[in-house]
Amino acid sequence: MISESVKPWLVGLLTASCIGYFLYDRAARRPVAFAGTIAESPMQATTRATALERAGYAIEPVAAYTVRARVLSTERYRMGREADLSPVDFALGWGPMAETAVLDRLTISQSNRWYQYRWENAPPIEPSLIISSSANTHLVPADEAIKDRLLNVRAGSVVTLTGYLVNIKHADGWSWRSSLRRDDSGDGSCELMWVTDLSVE
Repeated sequence: MISESVKPWLVGLLTASCIGYFLYDRAARRPVAFAGTIAESPMQATTRATALERAGYAIEPVAAYTVRARVLSTERYRMGREADLSPVDFALGWGPMAETAVLDRLTISQSNRWYQYRWENAPPIEPSLIISSSANTHLVPADEAIKDRLLNVRAGSVVTLTGYLVNIKHADGWSWRSSLRRDDSGDGSCELMWVTDLSVE
């Protein structure tokens, strides 16, 4: 049994821990300034990479994939079988969707494995360009070191991600598939990426 004299210390410690986590989480989400340009689009190519296996999941590479992009938003996931494979999503932008003048007129958010954007009055660029110049990407780290690095990336950073677009399935019938196009939207349009390397500029 915990004595009455100890309880106030525990309450204080728990309160301080909660405040510290809240401040850390807000700092991690604070955008990083970026003044450059990203003209290139993601590079996708056919691959003969062999299938992988993790914790009973078969991971099939369907395309080699490299993307240099501005991180528009990040969202951490901790619950569900998807989170066991992909603990974080990045909303990525390149071309016009990496430009501050465009992004300042958009409100961007992520939730439930979706990436959303909205604007007031008129869109800053054609909606078709928003779709083709940005993507919500489910990131499957190749190892724990890659995972730690992905979880430390902040919104606003410019990153280069290298790896494969993959399809994942389980013997119980569950599956998760990657989009192979940049001009699609809605259900099934997200990229599912096995990340083998990343750099942050």
